[in-house]
Amino acid sequence: MNNIVLIGFMGVGKGTIARELSKRSGLFAIDTDDLIESLENKKIKKIFADNGEKYFRELEKKCALWLQKNVKNSIISTGGGFYKQKNIKKIGRIIYLESSFESILKRLNAHPNAQKKLAKRPLLQDLKKAKEIYKIRISEYEKLADITINVENETIKNIIKKLSLD
Repeated sequence: MNNIVLIGFMGVGKGTIARELSKRSGLFAIDTDDLIESLENKKIKKIFADNGEKYFRELEKKCALWLQKNVKNSIISTGGGFYKQKNIKKIGRIIYLESSFESILKRLNAHPNAQKKLAKRPLLQDLKKAKEIYKIRISEYEKLADITINVENETIKNIIKKLSLD
């Protein structure tokens, strides 16, 4: 299948890295949150507000099954909780983009569209709760990953080099 599946905490830069890898490799970049928004014709924030997190996780499951069955030779950036999908290892090689919670917040806040970037992430609305989620997820990401890349304070070019795709 030759897919690359990027996992990591929300805001770590999975979509940005996927798009850059796509440019350099010629592979398609696919974002699971974009697929879900397209399926529902709603933004993630609205799905959470209207239907709750449990419903959203069911949509992720549907997306994961579709990816496994239909997608090959692609770079897949995932939502922060997508790693919990039971079939994720069947979708592709798992690359964990690792960064501290503080660095992720700094990255998001430094973005020219910072308010929009933060607002579209429902689980980042309560920073104390978000940090608790982060602490739980980091060890789970590490266990699942085939490769871990520390992206903190790294340029996209250096991250791509670490992935040995440049």
